[in-house]
Amino acid sequence: MSAVSGRVLRRATAGLVLAGVIVAPWTTDDYTISVLARTLVLGLVGVSVALLTGVAGLPTLGQTAPYAAGAYTCAVLATNGPQIGVTQVAIGAVAGALLGAVTVPLVVHARGVIVLMITLAIGELVATAASRWRSVTGGTDGKAGFEPLRPVWGMPVLETDRARYLYTLVVVAVVLGVVLLLLRTPFGAVLRAGRDHEGRLRASGHPVPTYLALTYVLAGAVAGVAGSLLVTAQQYVSPADFGFDASALLLLGVVIGGAASMTGALVGAALVIAARDWLSGVLPGYTPLVLGALFVATAYLFPNGVGWPRTRRPGRARAGVSGRVAAGEPRLAQPEVRA
Repeated sequence: MSAVSGRVLRRATAGLVLAGVIVAPWTTDDYTISVLARTLVLGLVGVSVALLTGVAGLPTLGQTAPYAAGAYTCAVLATNGPQIGVTQVAIGAVAGALLGAVTVPLVVHARGVIVLMITLAIGELVATAASRWRSVTGGTDGKAGFEPLRPVWGMPVLETDRARYLYTLVVVAVVLGVVLLLLRTPFGAVLRAGRDHEGRLRASGHPVPTYLALTYVLAGAVAGVAGSLLVTAQQYVSPADFGFDASALLLLGVVIGGAASMTGALVGAALVIAARDWLSGVLPGYTPLVLGALFVATAYLFPNGVGWPRTRRPGRARAGVSGRVAAGEPRLAQPEVRA
């Protein structure tokens, strides 16, 4: 298949998927709509994971930490009075970014497996705190009883699953668009250069740790927005939403979708959620096997993830999860910007 025909096929497929996502609330039942809304939320957290893992070269298992910070902050506020959507999104973003700013000194100077270990520890500490701080989070029982949400001042409250899904879809689309635009700026180009050739970038005078720190805080803000959306979409928050299982599923979804593909993170999240929530009903007890088979099939059929173009060009480097190019590895295509 030529590069042009492959591009056309990808755009046509993306158009069909987008159309299906938009019309889904009018063609499916309430349970399916709620699952789709949670898929969008998890996909947005996956975007933050892809931003760190694929673009910045910092593999992470800890994005559930800012995700939880945004969710619980908005959940506490939502139980104390009427909420406005734009305000809740902003509060979630600030909560996630603040947690990222507090923990970034632990992460920014580490690389590879060390980053995975540190971020996993951060995520587990936050999940443990959520389960123990009962007066604020509700402990293992979770937190519910939220006041109705208005998207903006003057609009009606979101009372149905359809309305909450559409609100979630709009916010995810806006945040995804902002991230994609940012990656098309010189900032995004520097991040990719640091991921592939950090030594050269440091030698040229660029403050690599500063760029990585800003990206880590930005990824925390994106995950915090997802946390605020979880409160709206699920109407319930508990530590189970932010444990190790969630971290592993997020990283698995990003690897399946393409480590540096923002839309691939959404696709990977959708595939993982489908395998976990829907296929588990058809094949009870075999969910881990299905997820493992999905991962192996993706590794063989789409070695760079379903969100990556498969074209090859000489003279370009491919960065893996570790953000480094292995010695003797074929130099594959590394698109400057991927949706």
